[in-house]
Amino acid sequence: MTKTLNLDDLPHTAGLNECYCHPLVSHILFTDGAKYVADQAGAYWLLDAIALAQSDLPAGTMEKFQVWTLRVASRRTATLTCEDGNGRTVFTKSIQYTDFPLPEIVLWLANNVILLPSEY
Repeated sequence: MTKTLNLDDLPHTAGLNECYCHPLVSHILFTDGAKYVADQAGAYWLLDAIALAQSDLPAGTMEKFQVWTLRVASRRTATLTCEDGNGRTVFTKSIQYTDFPLPEIVLWLANNVILLPSEY
């Protein structure tokens, strides 16, 4: 199945419509927009990586607001990084292979909710 995702198709609503409980990390929720990305791109693994990384972040870096960026290289490898909202990287993970359809996507985690920046 070819995965398609277009930045223009992402939900552009301010505020939260509905939140879903992450199945592996029950205190992490995700919004309609994050679910849309996961559904369209087959990328629930991305939501998992963000949720599971919360226990891997160094002590003192568990920010209530986090900026998560997935950058996909031409070789279909990727890097997932987390910044504290002030440009300081607090977590980086190399991904050996991905079929994520966009070269880059940014998700936020705010107060334990994964969302698109446009949903804030």
